[in-house]
Amino acid sequence: MIYVYSQLKSGMSWLRRYSGAKPHFACVLGFTATGLIPRISAAGATPEDREYTAIADAEFLAKGIQEKYHHPLPILTAGVSPTFITRGAIEALNIPTYIFNAGLPHQPTVDTIDLGGIPANCLSSGSAMDLEMVRHLFQQGLKWGEKLAKTVDYLIIGECVVGGTTTALALLTGLGIEARGMVNSSHPQCNHAQKWSIVRTGLLKAGFASGLIDPLEIVAAIGDPMQIVVAGMAIAASRSRGVMLAGGTQMLAVYALIEAIANYHQISVQLSQLVVGTTRWVAEDPSGNTVGLAQTIGGVPLLGTGLNFATSPYPSFRAYAQGYVKEGVGAGGCAIATHLMQNWTPFELSVVIETLFARYRHLRVNSIGQ
Repeated sequence: MIYVYSQLKSGMSWLRRYSGAKPHFACVLGFTATGLIPRISAAGATPEDREYTAIADAEFLAKGIQEKYHHPLPILTAGVSPTFITRGAIEALNIPTYIFNAGLPHQPTVDTIDLGGIPANCLSSGSAMDLEMVRHLFQQGLKWGEKLAKTVDYLIIGECVVGGTTTALALLTGLGIEARGMVNSSHPQCNHAQKWSIVRTGLLKAGFASGLIDPLEIVAAIGDPMQIVVAGMAIAASRSRGVMLAGGTQMLAVYALIEAIANYHQISVQLSQLVVGTTRWVAEDPSGNTVGLAQTIGGVPLLGTGLNFATSPYPSFRAYAQGYVKEGVGAGGCAIATHLMQNWTPFELSVVIETLFARYRHLRVNSIGQ
């Protein structure tokens, strides 16, 4: 039900420690203009749609099935939003959920915790965010990580950032990790050449000198607002609680950022409390190398849910098995939580998710018919 792809001993130890425990879920929303580049992401059919992907996902995450939505879930190239997986898990297990706005281009339509952030410029500019804003968001992450840790058994932290696997590649590269050709995407075949061209341009414009660089400056140059918030949140929470970074490439990049910040700024973090939790579609994606990336970063246990939609009655979910979408909105981590907390099988979880989707589809068809 749960796969451990790297650091088997420490990954199994973490799973035993939190078996049966009830998590809380924090989802950090952010935006980068990188996500508006044509064909960079499949998380929204058009660049205009992608401006609202995180807002639509947050609305469904917070409210679930309802008759009308301010922003209906976006039409994807194939498949459906991973927020169906996340919502199915948190609704069924009554997992407390907190939604954070780290920097969006439009106001969310549900209650969020506003961190006073801003959307990032395209990373190709080499000047994604102001350094003072990055420092501010880091402090916000530390504050909320410490606050949430007081009330949880362990904390799941997810994200929604369209174009975020490209900023993840940029961040990893800026941190000195050879990640070219190893990241994932929402496309069935990862657009590695396009990503690398954008990253190379951004790094050249940033003009980093050789030698030790403040990781916060790297985020400011070529990152996105989610990365630094989650890093701060995980660092603070890890000092007393377990933390699952719920995502694939993006959360591996955040883990690398956490290590770099802790080393450069001499900040206390309990790395043994951190794992990355994702889906099999990410971990076993043949067009990337997620496991190899985790091993390259070193020290990070990479976990994956056994959830499988290959035989789903819905083509939108079978698309996951064909390489579309794969992950997002903490889907993999929340799925893992159902295995840990209730010992659910992948089949039991898939029934919950598909039942939610059937209710949504029925309501939407009736709504359009009226």
